Amino acid sequence: MTYGIVWFKRDLRLHDHLALYTAVSRGPVLCLYVVEPSLWTQADAANQHYQFLLESLRELYTALRKNGGQLHILTGEVTEVFAHIFAHQPFSAIYSHEETGNDATYQRDKALGRWCRTQQIEWHEFAQFGVVRRLQNRDDWQARWNAHNDLPCLPLPKSSAEKFIQLTTALTLPRLPPSLQELHLDPYDPPERQHGGRQNGLILLDSFLRERSYQYRGGISSPLSAPTACSRLSPYLAFGCLSLREVVHATRQKLAELPATADRQKKGLDAFISRLYWHCHFIQKLESEPEIEYRNMHRGYDGLREQEWNQAHFDALVSARTGWPLVDACVTMLRQTGWLNFRMRAMLVSVAAYPLWLDWRRVGHWLARQFLDYEPGIHWSQMQMQSGTTGTNVPRIYNPIKQAGDHDPHGHFVRRWLPVMRRVPDTWLFEPWRMPPEVQAACSVKVGVDITEPVVDLELATRVAKTRLFDLRKQAHMQPENLIILEKHGSRRKSSSTSRQPSVPEKPVSTQLELDW
Repeated sequence: MTYGIVWFKRDLRLHDHLALYTAVSRGPVLCLYVVEPSLWTQADAANQHYQFLLESLRELYTALRKNGGQLHILTGEVTEVFAHIFAHQPFSAIYSHEETGNDATYQRDKALGRWCRTQQIEWHEFAQFGVVRRLQNRDDWQARWNAHNDLPCLPLPKSSAEKFIQLTTALTLPRLPPSLQELHLDPYDPPERQHGGRQNGLILLDSFLRERSYQYRGGISSPLSAPTACSRLSPYLAFGCLSLREVVHATRQKLAELPATADRQKKGLDAFISRLYWHCHFIQKLESEPEIEYRNMHRGYDGLREQEWNQAHFDALVSARTGWPLVDACVTMLRQTGWLNFRMRAMLVSVAAYPLWLDWRRVGHWLARQFLDYEPGIHWSQMQMQSGTTGTNVPRIYNPIKQAGDHDPHGHFVRRWLPVMRRVPDTWLFEPWRMPPEVQAACSVKVGVDITEPVVDLELATRVAKTRLFDLRKQAHMQPENLIILEKHGSRRKSSSTSRQPSVPEKPVSTQLELDW
């Protein structure tokens, strides 16, 4: 009996799952997830990702059982696992989604494709997001994004045990997920991180659409309001517990139901849909040019920072001891929760890239491990954009002192995450290292002991960094490649006849847009 394998990757759901739906419609299927040890040794992998994955797999396993199937979880390298199954229990096809992951998953997929061709096995891949494989140009990308999300969400496959088959007992591969020790993962798991599974994602989606979206416009930039104003759906989209299309549909439906008087909430939901669009816009960059994970998008910036790595600066950043209270509070929150709003993420990268003059690659790997919602396409595009190496974006250089005044003027955020700052008077909140000795004594705080002095002179270091960057940017030889990059990756500002109300704005905002979730 011939059958197909549905290979689950970062699509951990049954609802609106085109690969599963198609496979079941064509015949018997075996549902498989493979824990790949080599992927968990990558520099962007963390235990919090693994724990979120396991939580999501448990829920998916239960959901499949209720629908007459079973999720088989094996451990090994993917091509070897499929070859092992094929030797004992031959199959005719593989069904999965198109993954835009890191370079390790890209090379893995290419290796599996070669194996499938030698065995004459059909591998059917289906779009997970509004991202287009083998895209020739961006001219009609917006229309294609709309077309993808205008399609109806697919229902669950009809319950029938006859449609699902089991793995033969002759297989010798491990059938239980390996421990984090077996994967050699750092055991740290943020104590306040979000937990995996589709149901948790649906609860968040419901609360956002019903209540929290009212805060979305105006609330997503401040680290004080962002934890509730943002949708917080990003990890559930990154791991595929929810489909992008079902989130778009649910948001459109809520917009249609709101009364005319709910103007603020409508604007918030419209802005949210536009960010779902930009979510795919950035992932498309990595899909079209996988090299941006590890090399400068604009090659004219090669050598700008790479040879000047300062380990002391990096250590100060990751240990939350830069001396700038907002920066250190953000790093502390990130380590505790696995999440930070986009503006504060951008500020961290800006501080790393300019006053600390750190190359984006190692900073990017550290942040990838900190972000529970790590999505490679968004992550590496934004790392380069905020570090000024794309060539097409005006560098955005954040001053952490100004950002503190703008978004935490009374120090509530800083004092929550840095307890020592609770003893610092408001006058010295943004620059505590300037406190006179008598003030330090009065509030029992000693600069250099209880409070870190800034690792560099912020004004001077930023001025030097800007000079170096802009002197390079204005050189004539840099301009031709700017145009090539813009043509390949830039958004197209034109309306689409396929858009539905409300969908994507006819004139998308700047590609510098902030992806606050």
